[in-house]
Amino acid sequence: MSHTFIIIDDNQEDVTKTQAIAERFRNLSFLASANNYDDGVNLILEHQPHLVFLEIDPADKKSNLSLALINELYRYLKVVPKIIVTTSKKELAYDALQYEVVDYLLKPLNINDFRKAILKFDRAIQSDLPHMEVKNPVATYEVLDETEAAVLEEEEIEVDVNDIEVKVTPMPMPVEKPTVVQQPDQSLVICVKSYGDYRYIDSADVLYFEADNNSTDIHLNNGEMITAFKTLKHFETVLPPTQFLRIHNSYIINVNQVSRIHTGNTVCYIKNSTTKLPFSKSYKENVDLIISRIAAGNYLEI
Repeated sequence: MSHTFIIIDDNQEDVTKTQAIAERFRNLSFLASANNYDDGVNLILEHQPHLVFLEIDPADKKSNLSLALINELYRYLKVVPKIIVTTSKKELAYDALQYEVVDYLLKPLNINDFRKAILKFDRAIQSDLPHMEVKNPVATYEVLDETEAAVLEEEEIEVDVNDIEVKVTPMPMPVEKPTVVQQPDQSLVICVKSYGDYRYIDSADVLYFEADNNSTDIHLNNGEMITAFKTLKHFETVLPPTQFLRIHNSYIINVNQVSRIHTGNTVCYIKNSTTKLPFSKSYKENVDLIISRIAAGNYLEI
């Protein structure tokens, strides 16, 4: 059984690292992430995941992340998702346990501690199964109790079919569901705006982003390069991590454009080109995440 999860953390780099570790567990399925209290609550109410990784002592105090978020969930949800706290301070562990969190993990996350936390989560989910409410029951049946059934079995009733009064309870007419035409997923459109000039780029056409001081060069698959006057850090925080991951202080790569990864030479190769981008040790977990995502598709390893 796959369990969905959401990550709530003010540090986008930590979000990516947590996601990278979590996606190594086949029974976990990533839904979304948020960087502040309000967005986090809204995401949980919208998706109602099984598990939430929560930072409770953020570096950015404006994010308002804290254990109070758990109390907020009890105001709206009958079944509150399991919480695993991920933070860098030991001092808040006792307070967190009062909120019945599944586990308390210290950053930087350790894979062994993470695995134990997931096992605790699995056990907690299993213990809740007998008490879980069945959603959208197909039908409710009315049955006779044992006394009524016994009376009917013992009685012999002579019935004239002409005297039978048939009472018909009209059944509600089935509501015909509208035909839903599935639209193909629309890829993200990136708009580079400069002094009234709107340049639209399909994210699928982007090979990689390259830092250039306080601006960023966007390299496209047709060989064109477009300069955006935003830092690479800005792009890291706004681009979807399911498609783009930072692999170096100077590069964010399109995961779908990777043709080869050489971990010994710490290099990523771009499809249909001779371009190769270095990746640094500090972003090695993102490279591992790329490898795992490619392997999770229609994949054959020889």
